[in-house]
Amino acid sequence: MLAGYALARLHFRGRGSLFALMLLVQVVPFQLLIIPLYVMIVRNYGLADSYMGMILPFAINSTAVFIFRQFFLALPEELFAAAHIDGAGELRILWSIALPLVRPALLTAILITFIGPWNEFLWPFLVTKQASMQPLAVSLANYIDNVAGRATNPYGAILAGSVVLAAPAVALFVAFQKHFTSSELGSGVKG
Repeated sequence: MLAGYALARLHFRGRGSLFALMLLVQVVPFQLLIIPLYVMIVRNYGLADSYMGMILPFAINSTAVFIFRQFFLALPEELFAAAHIDGAGELRILWSIALPLVRPALLTAILITFIGPWNEFLWPFLVTKQASMQPLAVSLANYIDNVAGRATNPYGAILAGSVVLAAPAVALFVAFQKHFTSSELGSGVKG
């Protein structure tokens, strides 16, 4: 959120280049970054078989930064000018004025940031070797490879695991669905 606000509202040298670099990061697929990330996180930092090793590559989501930037650009400039005239600093403007108006972007960013790593298979598969540390997607794939061949009817367990894997994402979307409507941005601007 802070990066999106800075790219949208703060004027500094290299802002356009930084935004272009962020868009370039979105173009590069995650599969191309797996080997350097593996070397850095597992070998250099020693975070194999840890939750931090699974979470760290997904800590910053460039798609969420892009979403916030676009929402902050859509806000009327007059609201920010009035806040500056009243003597509010940038963090106060962000917290009191911009954040309530970009609630749909905040919820979208939360969902995207959660659903991406939740459904990720390849990275946790590479980083974790202990069965107790593996997330559900990796455990389900291991079950299909190891146990399903010997079971008489493995499809019930496989489908139940798939439903459990999809349930948190669906539940979050259903819970926040009413908040995805955009607010009236022009309500604080006269004219």
